[in-house]
Formats: sequence, C-alpha cells, structure tokens
Amino acid sequence: MHLLALPAFNDNYIWILHDGAAAVVVDPGDAAPVIDALRAQQLALAAVLITHHHADHVGGLDALYQACGSAATQVYLPVADGVAPGAHASVPASAIHFVQGDDHITLLGSPFRVIDVPGHTAGHVAYVSDAVPGQPPLLFCGDTLFSGGCGRLFEGTPAQMLASLDRLAALPARTLVCCAHEYTLSNLRFALAAEPDNAELADYLRQCEALRAEGKPTVPSTIGRELQINPFLRVREPALQQAAQAQGAASTGPVDTLAALREWKNRF
Repeated sequence: MHLLALPAFNDNYIWILHDGAAAVVVDPGDAAPVIDALRAQQLALAAVLITHHHADHVGGLDALYQACGSAATQVYLPVADGVAPGAHASVPASAIHFVQGDDHITLLGSPFRVIDVPGHTAGHVAYVSDAVPGQPPLLFCGDTLFSGGCGRLFEGTPAQMLASLDRLAALPARTLVCCAHEYTLSNLRFALAAEPDNAELADYLRQCEALRAEGKPTVPSTIGRELQINPFLRVREPALQQAAQAQGAASTGPVDTLAALREWKNRF
C-alpha cells in the first residue's frame, strides 16, 4: 500500500491510499489535484471516504466522480452528518453507502471499520484499519484529531469531543494519524504554552519546524506520539488541568479541562 498526503487549498490534505492500480480517496474537498494525481499515476478510483460534511472535505466529490468514477467506485458518507440522500447528484444512488460507528467495509482488499467521533460536527466519523498483518494501522480522522490538537466544536459538545478523542487514543500506539490539515506548528505552539515543561513536546516542535522549513508535511503522526504531546489527549494530566483552571475551567475534570483548553486555543 502507498499513502499520499495531497495538499489542497491553503492547508488541507486529501489522503490517497493506493496499491499501484486502484485508489481510495479521503475527503476530496477539491477535485482538481486528485484528478491530476490519479491520472498521473494511472490509478482507478475504487472508493471515496467522507468524514464529515464541511465543504473543504466533500466539495470536490461530484466533480471527482464525474471525471474518475466508474461502476465499481463506491462512496462512503456518514449517516448522521447532515448529508441527505441525493445531495451529490453526480454520484448514482447505487454507489453511495451511509456508514456509522462499528460498520465494517473493505477497501483495496483490507478491512476498515468506522468510528463515530462527534464533536467537530454532530455526525463526524473516522475510518481505521487495524487488522492488516505487516502494516501499521491507519486512521483517517478528518478534523477530529490533529497532530498536537483537535477540531473546533462547531456542532458538538466538549463531552462528545472528549469521548471521541478517547476512542481514538485507545487505538494501537503505532497507528498512523492521517488528519486533514497542516495545523501542526500552530497546535504545538499552543500546546507548549499550555504544558511548557513537556520535553517531548518541545523536541517534537523542533522536528516539525525542520520539516516545514523543507516544505515537507508533518503528518501522519502516530497515536503514541499524540499521547505524549497533544494537550487534548492529555486532559487528565495535572499540569494541563491546572493550566485550564487558570483559563477559567469550572473544575479539574477532563470535560471542563478540554472545554477550557479548546476555548483558549480558539483565541490563542
């Protein structure tokens, strides 16, 4: 399997997973770079995965299907995320599958499962493979989990986001975190303000600054790395609970800590 992070817009990544012949595309907000990549590498479009309904994740779906779709192309949409049947007129109904947590699908011969991760949007889902021998697990998590951060709470609650992040944190440590934005440096600078004594975090920031200076992506990260450096996965750490209280958290509980950290990040 080959994994590509395809830049789009200002800071999006559209993920392509392929086996040299067929490809799975995740969150095609813009069709043009995906079409170019598929044609350049002579890849058939096997499937499209959508994590949530925001335009920078789903806006290119119709044009991509028109250009590269076939009778074999399957499209997976979150059932609870406000994408109504018929919303994507260029995609035939027979190709669309609405998915939710604990659903299982097969992509390029490999098993994937769907995880409900509401918070950023009400019906956000993630797709994960953790049962392919010899390969690290893959997590396509949209805007729920970023390297060093998490998504804004546009439609969900802090409690929902905490539960979603806890589900992702329970994945194997070597799981590759394929998030949808290059937000890493800004996330890590905030994380270091919230947890200044975290040596792993300071070291990771230096590594990521070097990558960006060379024009390279900072992702995918791993679940193991995020457990060391991501404040939104570390809301049970006393240092972060104290930092959140200094920002007005109602208690040292994990939900209140996450809520206060997220509000602080919004204005950081």
